[in-house]
Amino acid sequence: MQKRPTALAFDVFGTVVDWHGGIVAAVAPLAAARGVTVDASAFALDWRAGYPLAMDRVRRGELPWLHIDALHRMILDGIVGRHGLDGLSEAERVQLNRAWHRLPAWPDSVRGLTRLKARHTITPLSNGNFSLLTDMAKQAALPWDCVISAELFQHYKPDPEVYLGCAHLLGIAPGELMMVACHPSDLRAARDNGLRTAYVRRPLECGPQTTLPAVADGEFDIVATSFEDLADQLGAA
Repeated sequence: MQKRPTALAFDVFGTVVDWHGGIVAAVAPLAAARGVTVDASAFALDWRAGYPLAMDRVRRGELPWLHIDALHRMILDGIVGRHGLDGLSEAERVQLNRAWHRLPAWPDSVRGLTRLKARHTITPLSNGNFSLLTDMAKQAALPWDCVISAELFQHYKPDPEVYLGCAHLLGIAPGELMMVACHPSDLRAARDNGLRTAYVRRPLECGPQTTLPAVADGEFDIVATSFEDLADQLGAA
């Protein structure tokens, strides 16, 4: 492998935290309190599925630029009816939307990030807005050196401005920055903008029904099974 990267930028939803499990845990008690039977997993998947579609509406100019909290709320209001939750109050909807700020870290995340931080600058590089990522770091004890959100660039991944903007803010060349993600599409966009890449498999990202995406041999600089494995491969103590 080349000289080790100066900094590591991490996708967050699915890569660092368990969005599926966190949303399931948030919606289930709200539904139970209202006596509504909800497939919480299907609800979580439905909510997440609206996210790339909403970002594309912004890119096409159908919506003004909105941060992810606003997009999540818009998607939430659009799906509650088909899951029998249209009776949720405004306060309950606000509470549920904030669940994205409270997502739990994967079991290897904090330990792996702590090891990696000893040798690299580490930051999220997520479409999550700045306040969301800051709250999440506090809640899940994520040991970032700084917080870099796509909100800072008024763009969403996979727009080039996000990857190149991250390198610029860190004062390094794109080739000194490694993108870490469980989503090959994110890594391919990062690679196309000169970043190095590490693919971390997350077989439970979408719950037990997760199907891991196809990845070609040698497509990414590193393929790891966890952040601990990534730390091992990068020579962290």
